[in-house]
Amino acid sequence: MAYVLDFNVIWANSGKLFGGLVLGLALALISVTIGVVIGLAAAFAATDGGKRTRRVVAAYVAAVRNTPLLVIVLVVYFALPDVGLRFGKYESFIASLALYAGAYLTEVFRASLGGVNAGLVDAGLSLGLTRLQTARLIRFPIMLRNALPALGSTFISLFKDTSIAAAIAVPELTFQARRINVDSFRVVEAWMAASVLYVSASLLLAAGLRRLERRFPRF
Repeated sequence: MAYVLDFNVIWANSGKLFGGLVLGLALALISVTIGVVIGLAAAFAATDGGKRTRRVVAAYVAAVRNTPLLVIVLVVYFALPDVGLRFGKYESFIASLALYAGAYLTEVFRASLGGVNAGLVDAGLSLGLTRLQTARLIRFPIMLRNALPALGSTFISLFKDTSIAAAIAVPELTFQARRINVDSFRVVEAWMAASVLYVSASLLLAAGLRRLERRFPRF
């Protein structure tokens, strides 16, 4: 018997699907915000710090970038409680995704810092600015503008990675689609709906981020 599409169950559960989509966007936004802080701190430490600091940053980046995100999530949620560090499922996933984002953004920011014209930095120092003031007033704004395209791509990638949160029962979009699938056996409809929502949200995010990039002057 041929499979007959029936989207009535999707319409009936549309609120849950959209709620899962919003939750995924929120998880990505919170995680990338924390990841930006981690990435900035690590990037400046890698470029301006001593040899030991650079080694620590390199070890963090290498360890996280070569470990699947799912493994990180499972370690944080299931393994850390055994050593006395217990988090809820939301906190565990945000911490995992933020650490993951921080490792990638460290490299993004470090490359962008390397693209800052040395003459501008020297000019700031010659005007009497301290190295901290030069970093805050000259290097950081230019670096941020240079990093915007990669930062936007990272955010979209992290949004799609929130689907992994379903592994620890965070009710984002993938979790909701899987529950519809299990409850109604409408496999094709559930995953088609989830795919459409993921693609639509990603395209809208990309368009919005491109508009944001155009608002910042190029250096």
